[in-house]
Amino acid sequence: KIKYYEETKKMKQTTPASYKKDHPFLKEVDSLALANAQLHLEAAFKKFFKETDIGFPKWKSKHQAKQSYTTNMVNGNIRLFSTIQNQTTYLRLPKAGDVRIHMHRIPQGILKAVTISKQQDRYIATCLFEYENKVESKEVVHVLGLDYSQKHLYVDSEGQVCDYPHFYCASEKRLAREQRKLSKMVKGSNNYKKQRNKVAKLHAHVAQNERIYQCPKCGHIEDRDINAAKNIRDEGIRLHRG
Repeated sequence: KIKYYEETKKMKQTTPASYKKDHPFLKEVDSLALANAQLHLEAAFKKFFKETDIGFPKWKSKHQAKQSYTTNMVNGNIRLFSTIQNQTTYLRLPKAGDVRIHMHRIPQGILKAVTISKQQDRYIATCLFEYENKVESKEVVHVLGLDYSQKHLYVDSEGQVCDYPHFYCASEKRLAREQRKLSKMVKGSNNYKKQRNKVAKLHAHVAQNERIYQCPKCGHIEDRDINAAKNIRDEGIRLHRG
């Protein structure tokens, strides 16, 4: 592929079908997942050829790789549905069939794609939906400003604060204890791998709580026409660069 690009300055187009003869296990998976993997590979090579600070795309093994894939909605091959009998939600995936899921919020729009990834002892399904963005014009009378607070998450212009639960601080002592145990073990041993998974599960637990956290005050106070907040990340980068 590199030699072909150097000679023609064009990307050599290959399809997943050409690899199935040498790698029969590729026939076991969803064809659209292979197509997305090909697109990711082509994008990685384009960055490698055009940007000098991007390294060569790394080889991904069947056994040692980031355990995730993306598939697309085609002719109803992906579905989100619930059963009337036990009120259970399922996600229908190509090749995998109907998978029971825990859905933390009701989606809106048209389902376009799903990315399945493994995180420690669980699988996460990230669904991409397309919906119409309706912007309603409204007369601005009342304005509420939000400023970041490290202790309370935010402080509004009226002096009200959000009682953020600080998930990381609550698990910090336990996490530090488990990390100390990990540092004293022989790297590569079975006990090291078990302890590493234990630490990773703690990190995932904190991240999961932060991801699904909903402020109890948000959505209940509706007497303001505009809620304004400063992007402190962009502001911090601007101040740092001068």
